[in-house]
Amino acid sequence: MSPTADATVPRGRLGVVQGTALYIASVLGTGLLVLPGLAAEAAGPASIVAVLAVIGLSVPLAGTFAVLAARYPDPGGVASYARRALGGTAARMTGYWFLFGVCAGAPVVAVLGAEYVAAVAAIDRAMVPVVALAILVPPFAANLFGVRVAGWVQFVLTALLLAVVVGVVSLAAPAVQPQNFEPFLPHGWGGVGTAISLFVWAFAGWEVGTHISGEFRDPRRAIPIGTAIALVVTGVCYLVLQIVTVGALGDTAGDGAVPLLELARLGSAGFGPAAVGVIAAIVALGVMNAYLAAFAKLGSSLAANGDLPRWFAAGAESGAVPRRALALTGAVVAVYFSLMMWAGLDLTPFILVHTSSMVAIYAVGMVAAVRLLRRGTWGWWMAVVAAVLCAGMLVLAIGSLLPAALLAVAAIGVTVFRQVRIRRARRQIGDEVRRAGASNSRVSP
Repeated sequence: MSPTADATVPRGRLGVVQGTALYIASVLGTGLLVLPGLAAEAAGPASIVAVLAVIGLSVPLAGTFAVLAARYPDPGGVASYARRALGGTAARMTGYWFLFGVCAGAPVVAVLGAEYVAAVAAIDRAMVPVVALAILVPPFAANLFGVRVAGWVQFVLTALLLAVVVGVVSLAAPAVQPQNFEPFLPHGWGGVGTAISLFVWAFAGWEVGTHISGEFRDPRRAIPIGTAIALVVTGVCYLVLQIVTVGALGDTAGDGAVPLLELARLGSAGFGPAAVGVIAAIVALGVMNAYLAAFAKLGSSLAANGDLPRWFAAGAESGAVPRRALALTGAVVAVYFSLMMWAGLDLTPFILVHTSSMVAIYAVGMVAAVRLLRRGTWGWWMAVVAAVLCAGMLVLAIGSLLPAALLAVAAIGVTVFRQVRIRRARRQIGDEVRRAGASNSRVSP
């Protein structure tokens, strides 16, 4: 029996459940541990308005990425959309920003999780790097077996995370006092603006799904469903946490580094430290697991397009495991981790590299979406709104865009190098043709 057309095209194996878990983990990240307290400190009870505003702002961004991923399932993700709409150099920039820029956040996540675990378990801070390495190993191991295995691992991690969050909120809810919501605007609307800027980073992560879009069995169905569920779940989690944080902790909400610990202690002094330790570990593992799948698929896609050495291209096709690109990701993470150790675990420079690269990716991705999607459709209008929002984010992040600019220069350098090689090859071919013509003219009668 001859194979059908469908049989010759590799299909992904992710379903709605695993995909949704990966989406939730990429968005409901380490911000869960610190942002409710920081936002309450900046805006007081009005921080609740900030959460609602950012949920609204997330809709066009997440919706645009969902439309693009469903229509163009490709491991290159945003880089592939940039290639289609803006050309090879823009695609290379976007790919480098994600693989070599956003990747700086991986050791940050591991160290953050390790700091919380060490604090809760009363482990000497000198052991934080060891705990961080222990957090890094399981996601790499899971992704060695492919996105499907990583997806089921993520489903378990996400379920545990949501269960612990529900538990902490349930314990603290009886301590909510109506008087803690007054005055509602203690720092004016400027404080709300500050809280919004904080929560923008909490709701980043929607681009991760674009890199694993080809791993879905039915991307046109699963990706929109997964995105919608993740929007609702992450939005509800942050909103409920913010309401309980403000209502239960009042003016002291921003005093501690880990407001979840204080919330848990309100209901159970013994459960509190254990809960925060579990949350920190689950968040770090979950975020790493989701992002590593995206990094590996992108690396293999960049190699397949000639933007990285071809050796890393193995595993770019749907359903395959990009182990070589995963090894490259591990090497990049190891470099950043070593630099972080050398800097005395100072996370700020690495967070700036991560965030500046994310802003640049979003801006290019939305411009590409405006050009790719059919004008006048819901997807196109969401892309237009998201592009305007991303322009505002670029202005806010202007002071930290140097790392992204350097990676862009590297991408342009590759383009120039290629053009020089092409011109040189053409000149050599022309010289050989002329020499052959001259030789033929001499020997002809």
